[in-house]
This record gives sequence, structure tokens and C-alpha cells, in this order.
Amino acid sequence: MPRKLTVIAACVCAVLLGAAALHLAQADGPAPGHGAVRTTDVTLPREADRIEGLIKPGQTVAGLLRAAGIAAGEQQAMLAAMMPVFPARQFRLGNPFAIDRLFSGSLRGFHYHVDVDRMLHVERRAEGTYAARIETLPRQTSVDVVTGGISAQTPSLTQALDAEGEGLDLALQMADIFSGEIDFSSELQPGDSFRLLVERRTRDGAPAAYGAILAAEFVASGRAIRAVRFETAGGKPAYYDEQGRSLRRFFLKSPLKFEPRITSRFSSGRRHPILNFTRAHNGVDYAAPTGAPVAAVAPGTVSFAGWTNGGGRTVRVRHQNGYESEYLHLSAISVRAGERVTQGDVVGKVGATGLATGPHLHYGLRRDGRYVNPVVEHRNMPPGEPIAPHEMEGFRRVHADVFGRLAGTARAAN
Repeated sequence: MPRKLTVIAACVCAVLLGAAALHLAQADGPAPGHGAVRTTDVTLPREADRIEGLIKPGQTVAGLLRAAGIAAGEQQAMLAAMMPVFPARQFRLGNPFAIDRLFSGSLRGFHYHVDVDRMLHVERRAEGTYAARIETLPRQTSVDVVTGGISAQTPSLTQALDAEGEGLDLALQMADIFSGEIDFSSELQPGDSFRLLVERRTRDGAPAAYGAILAAEFVASGRAIRAVRFETAGGKPAYYDEQGRSLRRFFLKSPLKFEPRITSRFSSGRRHPILNFTRAHNGVDYAAPTGAPVAAVAPGTVSFAGWTNGGGRTVRVRHQNGYESEYLHLSAISVRAGERVTQGDVVGKVGATGLATGPHLHYGLRRDGRYVNPVVEHRNMPPGEPIAPHEMEGFRRVHADVFGRLAGTARAAN
């Protein structure tokens, strides 16, 4: 090779080697004694994005997909795969959803929280085809003690539990357990207290839901009422007092869970706030917000569901032993005449229809056609059915276990 070409080749090699060295130096960081060399990370473009939200009033799955720009054909294919697994009519207001959308405009997946335990997935399998499945979400269960009390600052059950960092669902469970013994609408007093042994369910360390209350004690006006969860042979779990008698009475003590207060009691003579003359007040008035659910106090058959002049929207339910309950001034009625209801079923919602000065529930009770005082009648109801004698030994073991755990916690706190 001529000398001139040899020199040119050597120069080219030197340049190439220098460029390679510079590239390695940039990759490994600056050499000692030299300034830092700035490099830029290469960002690969995403192939999809995610749209998340909560189901809002009037929204449908098809509408959500259409708003996300998914083609009509893919909407139909996705819905056809979903419907046998989870019908669209079962979607609930407020539940979370997510749409995975390819930048090409195609749907990659749809995800929906059915409840705290289940997730619906509808995922792309091949061009234009989808598969749907329900995933059971794993969770952990622990058993915790919850204590609290009624005071001037926390005068209601929900406020007392909120002060302890607990939620409304736990208050609803408590109200249901003690509904035959305590009227949470009117009987709570400062100084009342409670303690519970409750299952707490978590998912990935975050609260998911409450499980069952295993044992509960409520001290109301100095009287301690205890409840034990026990499952009889061939039956379902229920709550019993310390003697093994069911806490489920024939009547609930109130058609409202809690929060409202009695504003007018049963009376043979009361001045009507609108008519302005004295007449009998054949029931109990509860002040409550419009829309609060009203429950049937006992199982029975709806004898009337409609409008009455003074009572506005009214529901009457006929029960055993000659009793009939009535619920007046409702904003909405949830049942029809002739329909069977069980204790605790919602028959309507609190309102101010008819002769009413504001939202409240008028609750009346008749026995053999004659009005009686509901508060007194409930108080005179006999105790619930007891556990069968051959199951008492098992009940005592469960009682000793759960209340032993509560007592142990109380001693440790002291």
C-alpha cells in the first residue's frame, strides 16, 4: 500500500477509535478529573393509555366505551363477551372502572370493581375478540376490638364510631344486632358505652371491609346488653344474649336505624302544628332527613301503599297477633299492597308529604284495630326464642371464648 494511503487509513482508524472511546465514557460516566457529560434517556412511546373513573348516574358501559372513542364493532364484541359473565344491568352507581385503550383506537381491556371481593376483567384475545372473567381478590382477615362511647361531643352511634376511626357499615351492623333492645333514635345518653369483637378484612394492608361482629356489649343507661354470634345446627348465624335467647324480637324498637330523634310522642291530646287544634296523636314522630330509609318493624303483608289526606304517602303493614304498623309522610314508597315483607325490609323513605311542617316519620301501631303506644308495646314484648337445650354447651363455649378475649383486652387497657 502506498505510504499516503497508509497514513490516511491510520487517521481514519484514530478518529473511529476516539469516537468509540467517547461513547463508552458517556455510557460509564465522566472520567476522573473531567466535567460530567450530559446524556438523554431514550423514552419508548406507550402503546396504550388508561381511562379511570366511577360509574355516574345514567352512564352505561356502551356509553363509556363510546366516550373513549372505541369503535361500535368492538363495543358490541366486548359487550357480547361480558354479558354471560356479568350482565350490564348489575353495574352499580359509584363503583370504579378502567378502560385500557390502544392508541390505534382499539379496546385492549375493560375492568370493573364488582364489590370489595371481586373484579370484572374483559380483555382482548385476538383481533376483534374478547374474553371476560371475574377475579376473586385476595384479602386477609384479622379480629380486632373496637371500643367507644356516647358523649356530648359524640351523641350518636355513627359519631361515636367515627371518633374511633370506624365507618358507617359497622354502625349499621350494631344497629341491626341491638334493634330489638335499643332504639338508637331516642334512647342513647352521654355515658353509654360499647365494645365489640369484630372481623376486619384488609387487602394489601389497606382496609377492605368489615366482617362479622363476633361479640358485642352495649351499656345503655347502666344496663349492659351483650350479644354473641352463634350458628345453630342447620341454621344460619344469629345473635343471642348471655342466656342463649335470640336478640331478634317480634318488633324492631324503631323503623329507623339511628340518628333521628323523637319529636312528638304518643298522646291522647296534642295541638296539631298545622290544623292548630287539639286531637289525639296516634303514634310517634321521628325527625329524620328526607330520603332516610324506613324499615318494616316486623314481618307481614302490606295492607295499604298510597296517599292519605293527612299522612301523605303512607304504608301500612299487617302483622301476626292482630298488629298493624303504619308509616306516614313518606317521600317515596318502596312496596305495593299485597306484598310480603320481612322484618327490616325498606317500605319507603322519610319525607314531608301530607300535613307536615318538615321532613319526619310518623310511626303508628294498632292492635286489634285500636292505636297503642309503640314505645310501650315494644318494651312489653317477650324475649326472643332460646337456643335448643342440646346446643347450649356449644353456645357456652363460644360465649366464653369471645367474651374472654374482650375481657382480656379490657384488663390490658387498664
